[in-house]
Amino acid sequence: MAEPRNHPLIDQAGRLLAGWPAPDVAQARLRSEFVRHVSAHRDSVFRSCAEGHITASGIVIDEARRRVLLTLHPRLGRWVQTGGHIEPEDATVEAAALREATEESGIAGLSLDAVPLELDIHAFDCPKGRPNRHLDVRFRVTAPDGSVARCSDESLAVEWFPVTALPSGLDAGTIRVIARAITR
Repeated sequence: MAEPRNHPLIDQAGRLLAGWPAPDVAQARLRSEFVRHVSAHRDSVFRSCAEGHITASGIVIDEARRRVLLTLHPRLGRWVQTGGHIEPEDATVEAAALREATEESGIAGLSLDAVPLELDIHAFDCPKGRPNRHLDVRFRVTAPDGSVARCSDESLAVEWFPVTALPSGLDAGTIRVIARAITR
């Protein structure tokens, strides 16, 4: 199904990004790049955008901020935060991040902090092997006390990790955003 070129999500993403208080100079530069991208491409939040597309991620932490939930990504073969593509049915970028976190964690009752933690751009081969850029908007998501995660078909595994004992092989960006989720 082709995504609509004038979908309300595109305007919502532009407003979210333009109004976001970036935490540092590097993030402010990324915010400018994301805003330019959304302005230049009327399908910027959907996979159909050949120049790359906005994606939404959730850093799932427990209420005590002592554990983070990570998913073992089947194509990357490493632990990452929950997240993925925005769908035309999502009401907002934030809703997409919450949907992805719920689907990939199997946890009901997650709550999302609507102010993004950070932005990230990374190359990724989307389905059918088409290379693309993901312009990822990352949010903090909090799981209710006692939450038990269940692995979905989108992951090889999901697991809670103490923030003081993260798995080896995490990239610097994942470590950084986990720290931001815990300290904000």
